[in-house]
Amino acid sequence: MAGIQLRRYQLVEGAMDGFLAWFPTIRAAREQFGFKVEFLLADRDNNQIVWAVSHPGDFDAAFETFAASPERAAAFEGQPKRVEEMTVSMVEPFIAPGS
Repeated sequence: MAGIQLRRYQLVEGAMDGFLAWFPTIRAAREQFGFKVEFLLADRDNNQIVWAVSHPGDFDAAFETFAASPERAAAFEGQPKRVEEMTVSMVEPFIAPGS
């Protein structure tokens, strides 16, 4: 089933700039599997990242394929730990961006 996943990260202290510089790498890897990044917000005051990713088909099946892929492994290879805590949940749109 199509869906939108909201991802909230508490970053390791001092990891914000590195995360933001690296993010296009994981975005490109996800896009190869049909995912679309809906938005990414950087909350520097609280050292948090909030972003949403969607998939038009079966989100869970696409994520399983992506998670096991060499593209995902390559995106994370050699990267330091930047996320201290993560909250991930499926969400539904209520007010669309730009509305």
